[in-house]
Amino acid sequence: MKRLAAFVLLAILSFTCLIPATAQVTSIQENERRAHKAQQKQEKMLKKVNKKQRKAMKKAQKKQRKVTKKANKDLEKRRAG
Repeated sequence: MKRLAAFVLLAILSFTCLIPATAQVTSIQENERRAHKAQQKQEKMLKKVNKKQRKAMKKAQKKQRKVTKKANKDLEKRRAG
C-alpha cells in the first residue's frame, strides 16, 4: 500500500514538472489585449451608469413638472374662488 501511494505521488510530481509554466509569462500582445478588454468593460459600465442617471433625471423632471402643474392649478382655484 505504501509503495502504491509513493508511486502515485511520484507520478503526480513528475506530471506537474512536465507542464510548462508559460501562464506566468505574458507577451506584449496579451497584455495589450487584456488592457483593451478592461477598458471596454469600464466604458460599458460607465455607459450603463450614465444611462441610469439620465433616466433618473428625466423621472425627477417629470415629477417636478407634475407637482408644479398641480400647484398652479390649486393657485388658480384659490384666486378664482
